[in-house]
Amino acid sequence: MVLETISKIIKIQLPAYLKKLPLPETIGGFARLTVSEWLRLLPLLGILALLGYLTIRPFLPKKKQKDCIINLKIQKETRPVVNEIDIEDLSSTKVCYCRCWRSKRFPVCDGSHKKHNQLTGDNVGPLVLKKKIP
Repeated sequence: MVLETISKIIKIQLPAYLKKLPLPETIGGFARLTVSEWLRLLPLLGILALLGYLTIRPFLPKKKQKDCIINLKIQKETRPVVNEIDIEDLSSTKVCYCRCWRSKRFPVCDGSHKKHNQLTGDNVGPLVLKKKIP
């Protein structure tokens, strides 16, 4: 059913649509087209532009990721931001520290990296310290 519909569109409707288009014989003929004729040509020109772009896209230079500021708001007056915590002072057996700079409880992780990763496509996670129990 689907293939029959596609076949009908390609074999019957597309040629009929193309025959009705106001395509001029010369380049100068485009200047004489009316607004309504241009509007009838827009879908075809849009598809041709899209196909052209998709064809040359693999050969276009890739955009380089710019170096950007990671820390947006935490201890901005301090250069560099350093937090020291003695391992002996760890009260629980497992502590997670923020590495995305988005935590509201910095330097402790509050899971903000999950939203950051969804928005940016990044894969950052916390630093997890585990205390061995003797």
